[in-house]
This record gives sequence, structure tokens and C-alpha cells, in this order.
Amino acid sequence: MRENRTHGSEGRASVLLYPYPGKWTHYPIEVFWSDEDAGYIALVLDLPGCSAWGESEADAIREAHDAIAAWLEAAKAAGRVIPEPMPPQDDAGYSGRFLVRLPRRLHADLARNAKREGVSLNQYLLFLLADRQATRRAEA
Repeated sequence: MRENRTHGSEGRASVLLYPYPGKWTHYPIEVFWSDEDAGYIALVLDLPGCSAWGESEADAIREAHDAIAAWLEAAKAAGRVIPEPMPPQDDAGYSGRFLVRLPRRLHADLARNAKREGVSLNQYLLFLLADRQATRRAEA
């Protein structure tokens, strides 16, 4: 199953249930182009912090499958609960972009943290939001 959407200047975004050999294919992968990161970002929103980068969509997806396997292995070794994959949802009404106003100090702190992690501010915030959302899903 593949669904393509257009997201303004960021380019094409895809939500994929991608047929890939391996046992982790039941986790949906969202893939989108990032101008800021100069490549494709693959997110596995059901697994907090699980993401990958690739020069092409296919590269990002391959890397995401490796990231899923590593995430699940680490979670099992740590005795963490492994969340069930969420079923695909109709999110066609969302552009993938929103404006957030925040205090200057918080903006500066987040930018510094992103720099320390070696990622863009956008990618860092995406990680934080996806991590928190997946944690909430797992707690529900």
C-alpha cells in the first residue's frame, strides 16, 4: 500500500506499508523529502525516536528497516514494552506543516540541543514530538 501526497516546498511525502523482506514490515513508515537535511527522512512513528535518512526514498526505507530491527533489539534487551503498530489513518487533510510560537529562550535551547546532536532543528523537534507521541500511545 502506498499513498503519495504533496507538501508544499518540502516536496513529496509518502506513507508506506512497504513490502520489504524481513519480519518488521508491519510498522508503517512515513517518508518525506527534507530540504533542510538534503535528503529523504523515514519515520517509524510507532517506535519512539526511530528514524532514518537516505539520498533516495528507497535508501531511506532500507535504512528505516535496519533502524526498526535495531530499535526492537535494543528495546527487548532493555526489557521495554514494544508498542503494537497503529493501523494506517486517513491524514490527507494535514499538510505536515504547522507554525509554533515559543519563548526565545526555549527556541535557543532547542537549537543548541539540535546542534549538539548534529541534526537540524526541524529534525530534532520531529524526533522529540514523535518520541513523546509514541510514548503516549504505548501508555494508552
